[in-house]
Formats: sequence, structure tokens, C-alpha cells
Amino acid sequence: MKENRVVVTGLGIISPVGNDVSIFWKSIKEGKSGVGPMISFDPANFDSRIAGEVKGFDPAMAGLDFKETRRTAKFVQYALAAAKQAVTSSGLDLDKTNKERCGVLIGSGIGSLYTIEEEHKVYLTKGPSRLSPFLIPMLIVNEASGLVGIKFGFKGPNSCVATACASGSHAIGDAFRIIARGDADVMITGGTESCIVATAVGGFCALKALSKRNNDPQKASRPFDKERDGFVMAEGCGLVVLESLEHARKRGADIIAEIVGFGMTCDAYHITAPDPAGEGSGRAMQLALTDAKLNPEDVGYINAHGTSTKLNDKIETQAMKMAFGAHVKKVMVSSTKSMIGHSLGAAGGVEFVVCCMTLKEGVVHATINYEHPDPDCDLDYVPNTSRKADIKVCMSNSLGFGGHNASLIVKKFE
Repeated sequence: MKENRVVVTGLGIISPVGNDVSIFWKSIKEGKSGVGPMISFDPANFDSRIAGEVKGFDPAMAGLDFKETRRTAKFVQYALAAAKQAVTSSGLDLDKTNKERCGVLIGSGIGSLYTIEEEHKVYLTKGPSRLSPFLIPMLIVNEASGLVGIKFGFKGPNSCVATACASGSHAIGDAFRIIARGDADVMITGGTESCIVATAVGGFCALKALSKRNNDPQKASRPFDKERDGFVMAEGCGLVVLESLEHARKRGADIIAEIVGFGMTCDAYHITAPDPAGEGSGRAMQLALTDAKLNPEDVGYINAHGTSTKLNDKIETQAMKMAFGAHVKKVMVSSTKSMIGHSLGAAGGVEFVVCCMTLKEGVVHATINYEHPDPDCDLDYVPNTSRKADIKVCMSNSLGFGGHNASLIVKKFE
């Protein structure tokens, strides 16, 4: 059976460096850091006290009034706001769209830990009878997809993905395949996350995963740099509108890019550490290339997972070498997380938006804070300064706890 071609027609972003695509992309091109001292809670007793927090977000951006805001978790608010942007930018006329052929698939690694923390305090101090009736609807991961579906009246496939830091990329890959096989014409997809709370930060500190460069927050996230000491917690949302090419053409849509490949694997090695050989993530990249019917030489840019942890950056470099062979030295690689930190389940969605903008504008953003070359990380990481480049094909990688690996390939539409 011939599969549908799938294109990107809309983009939406909530991030530490901007809450719409134009502001976000300008900041990213300029190498602006969105990392600063943590203000979501008092982190005085924590080893890591810095984060990439979203700034200036108003729930009205998500179309929520005061009462609705109190009943909606922040990760869902971000998804509603980004979905509104993405649908608006896509030009979809919802009154003329068959909503039974439109779906939603949004990933989130954790859901609302904030709700769990707050309601657990209520339980301990006031007892179970005082728990909020919105406790469960607010905390569960699928509510982002569910409420976006309700918001737009989309009655087609609706699901969620929870594969830790690979959630956003897996969601986009699954949505891509839903449209390719003809089960939907339109999908809103990507990732969202907001869990800069004491439990999450404390848990990652216990894992020794977070940067302790508290006195210099904008320099803390330094992927592939020899002096990297951990990732920086972040939050945000990146969503896209995917459509079948036929559907997009019929309505005269402005096509941003075409998604052509998706690969996913499992390391089957360890719950938090990546396979030291990089075999699982390398194979995900190879599967994405095969799915896209492309050769390594066709790829001009890789948006790396690039977390700024000792193990990830070294092993992801090995994985790229495995997948791309000698061509890897000619590919530009950069990490968006150097500027905004690691937004966990949202990261893949945010970074896919970056790839789409890279293709659209012909600019590869820098990996900022790259100051000390690491012999174990010896690729072209586009250090510190963005470059103009006519990129035809981008790959976006995401790796998650549990050994989850996802690679997406998006190219210029022709």
C-alpha cells in the first residue's frame, strides 16, 4: 500500500527564550540563553539551583479564564497555547475541516508533579476528604492531548506518549505514521512539560544529573564541552501541525517542510545510563535514514539530544559516528539545550520546531558555551556562533531514561 507523504504546516512554541516562534527563533539564532536562577520554588537546599524557566506566560495565551486556569496543569496550559499558535500558523479553517479526520498526539515525560506535591500536602494536613476533584485529571499525562482535542473539536486519533526525554519525538514519529497510513489527515503533535518542582529537581540531584554551576547559570548548559557537569532543568512546549500532502495541497496550505523518516529503538541496557557503545541510538538514526530512503551523505544538520551530561554527549557522539560513518565529520551538529536547558518530554517537540526553522531560514544555530574541546566529542558542534547554510535535510535525536531512542528526519519540501 502506498503511504501518504506527510508535511509540516504549523508551528507553536512556549520556551525559556520566547513564547511564540518568531521570538523564540530570533533568540536561538542569536545564541541567547534562557537559563537563570530558579524561581519556581526556593531551591536554597538543593545542589542545583538554576533552570530554564518559561517567562511571561499568561494562561490567556491558551484561551483559559481564571477558573479554567485553576483546574488546568501548567504542562497542559503550555500545550493549549502552543497548539493555538500551531493551528493559527497552519491556516487551517476549522469550519471547513473534517474533524473526525483530525487528531492529537502529545508527549510528556512526567505530567503534573506540582499537582501531586500540592495535593499530598492537603492530604497530610486536612485528610482525604479535602483532596481536589481535579487531582487526577490535572496530573495525568494524557490530559494535554485530551484537552487540545476538546479545544479544537478534533475527533480522530488521540493518544499520548510517555517515554521520558524521548516523548516529544516519539509523539511526532507516531503521528507521522498515523497520517502516512491514512488514519488521519491532520495531527497536532509534539511534546510539553512543566515540572520544575522540588520533587523533580531533588530527584535529579540525587541522580547527580544536574549542573551545579549555580553562580554562572547562562554558562551551565554546555553540551559536548569538556567541562560539562550535568544538564539544566527546563520546561516548555513544542508542537507542530502535520498533514497529508494531499490534504495540505487541497486547501492551499503554506508547507514548511516534509517529515520523511522515523526510527526508534531501545538500548535494553540500563534504566538511566545509555548503552556505552551507543548502539541503540545509532541504530535509531540508521532506521530513520532507511525509513526516509536517504543516505548519510544527504543529511546536512543534526539537532543532537546534547544534554550536557558526561555520558550522554560522549555516547551520542559515538552513535552519530556509527550511523553516519566518515560523513559524520561533514555534518553540522548542535544542541538547542545549550540555550534553553533540557525540557524533558518537551525537548523533542521543541527541537523538531528548530529543525523546521533551520530548513525554512537556512540558519544552523550554535551550541553555545563550547569553550573546552573534549577528545571524546570531536564533531562539528557549530561552536558559539550560528551559521548560514542551505540545509536540505535535518535529523533530530532524542534519548530517554529506560533506553528509549528516537530519530526524526525532516527535509525541505519539493
